[in-house]
Amino acid sequence: MDEVSLNTDPVGEDDAEDFEFVGDCAMTEYVGQTGIIQNPLPPAVAMEFETYEDVYYFYNCYAKEQGFGVRVSNTWYRKSKEKYRGKLSCSSAGFKKKSEANRPRPETRTGCPAMIKFRLMENKRWRIIEVELEHNHLISPSSGKFYKSHKHIGLGTKRTLPLVTPDEVQKIRLFRTVIIDGEGNGDADANGEVGNNVNHSNQLKLKPGDAQAVQNFFCRMQLMDPNFFNVVDLNEKGCLRNLFWTDSRSRVAYKYFGDVVSIDTTYLADNYDVPLVSFIGVNHHGQSVLLGCGLLAGETIESYTWLFRAWLTCILGRPPQAIITDQCKTLQAAVADVFPRAYHCLSLSRIMQKVPEKLKGLFEYEAIRMALNRTVYYSLRPEEFEAAWEDMIQRHGIRDHRWIQTLYEDRRRWVPVYLKEIFLAGMFPIQQIEVSTSLFEGYLDKNAPLKEFLDKYDQALQTSYQLEALADIDSRNSSYMLKSRCYFEFQLSKLYTNEILRKFGKEVEGMYSCFSTRQLSADGPIVTYTVKEQVELNEDRRDSMDFEVFYNAPEMEVLCTCGLYNFKGYLCRHALSILNQNGLEEIPPQYILSRWRKDIKRSYILDHTCTGIDINNPVHRYDHLNKSIIRVVEEGRKSQDCYKVTLQALDEILNKIHLVDKQV
Repeated sequence: MDEVSLNTDPVGEDDAEDFEFVGDCAMTEYVGQTGIIQNPLPPAVAMEFETYEDVYYFYNCYAKEQGFGVRVSNTWYRKSKEKYRGKLSCSSAGFKKKSEANRPRPETRTGCPAMIKFRLMENKRWRIIEVELEHNHLISPSSGKFYKSHKHIGLGTKRTLPLVTPDEVQKIRLFRTVIIDGEGNGDADANGEVGNNVNHSNQLKLKPGDAQAVQNFFCRMQLMDPNFFNVVDLNEKGCLRNLFWTDSRSRVAYKYFGDVVSIDTTYLADNYDVPLVSFIGVNHHGQSVLLGCGLLAGETIESYTWLFRAWLTCILGRPPQAIITDQCKTLQAAVADVFPRAYHCLSLSRIMQKVPEKLKGLFEYEAIRMALNRTVYYSLRPEEFEAAWEDMIQRHGIRDHRWIQTLYEDRRRWVPVYLKEIFLAGMFPIQQIEVSTSLFEGYLDKNAPLKEFLDKYDQALQTSYQLEALADIDSRNSSYMLKSRCYFEFQLSKLYTNEILRKFGKEVEGMYSCFSTRQLSADGPIVTYTVKEQVELNEDRRDSMDFEVFYNAPEMEVLCTCGLYNFKGYLCRHALSILNQNGLEEIPPQYILSRWRKDIKRSYILDHTCTGIDINNPVHRYDHLNKSIIRVVEEGRKSQDCYKVTLQALDEILNKIHLVDKQV
């Protein structure tokens, strides 16, 4: 066995001597300089961290907040001198060895059992495996007692910490902050290539005033919105590395529109001064709706994984059904890790926007571009796509082009013909004229500083809220002008919002371009039809295409090979033609979605009851209790009598909690 302890004697649980870090450790050095983690959560089993030092920093911050010091009781090493396990204890743990001195120092230790144990996992993260929070001596955060682990100079080499901007990082204080670390599988470069030797920035690139702007922004949002949620990730020096935040309206909006989510990394990938990542859904009007925001230090698996886990915590651990992201190996790895059950799609519009950049220098570029468009947008079956793709790369000699190879490897995530069984709520453009736009377009320029974006952030959100409110009024109060006498359109005009009706109206109009419908075969109750339609392939060319439609009369089920229903959320012209041919006057109820309805009252007030949180999650428990106790404090401060009653009630609650702890 190649594992050894730092101790030369057999390892004990409480009687081990002190052991200090080997080499340069800045963790304790920085804890004394800043209070950057305010009200940290207690350590818990299964918490994970990037490094050994991160565990020490987290526990030391918690210890300082509670009023006790920290000692490194044990560090275990393998024969390769790699650390693989550690134990951090209260500074009062164990007892000192008896001294033969004439005037021995008084005993200051009490054999305190408070400690955490942690070990290096296979994914190279450090996981807490055992926790003891109870002390056998009094601790008080307000005592001001001096502890070695809290002093300004660290245990390692004495040096001054380099800060990106003087005084900026040190000033920032964030509220209800939790360090969340997820599992990672190595780094990846900006092109998505995974490797282990890539040098990435380990902290946000803040300009003068940015840190204060973040502090002011979070404080302002929390004052306006008690359910504003924010999480901060710090590097080993205590500097800001990643941020995540979302307001109560976005948290509630996820309940209605969280089935399909696009993760917009445009600003991060394109090297904007504000490395913004946003979680976007689509509401009942087809408008973009914000579900969360983050700032990341870099495009690494660790940063993305941390951000996704922070967002997953906020949404009560209920992931979306489908996630749409940019084509990036780093993103794909992080999504697969945090959202293993969600279907991960790659943004078709973003990929097609990159065509000029990636292929412009090729001979016969224009012919390649047109061939690629036909192959992607007009293939109805996988075998058609495969044949067209092979013909394209062979005809133009681009089989060895690296980007083309990557596109083919990822084809099942971005080519429409492979995604027809995934519901995508109109967030996945399947036509060349459709383009995805960012929610913050017009509010965030490439060189805009962070302070300017934070000032405009609320403006962007208020604009989107106003657009939704105006669309609600328009859908409720103004009658939709029907474009045809088709009863399908009249039926949905009573139910759907006007914008969705306008899109559906194009399918109703398109029924008249379906000039030939005939039955191909019947297999029990399922009848297969073919529907011919004139399709515009490009500006100067139209051609007829055959679409197969399967119809089950007893179940009133209809399915078209174009896949529009799952892509857009309403039936296509081909399916409507078959329903009409079979004498159906109304669209079957299973094809009428509640997410598009205008008669559903959607309240954007966050549920404050316990049913609105995940009680198995310590972050949610802490957040909910914190809000509840603040309401008690507000009432208790109103008079001396209220103050006395509040104190007495809190003491009684604390005694009851202690009794519960003893019974567990």
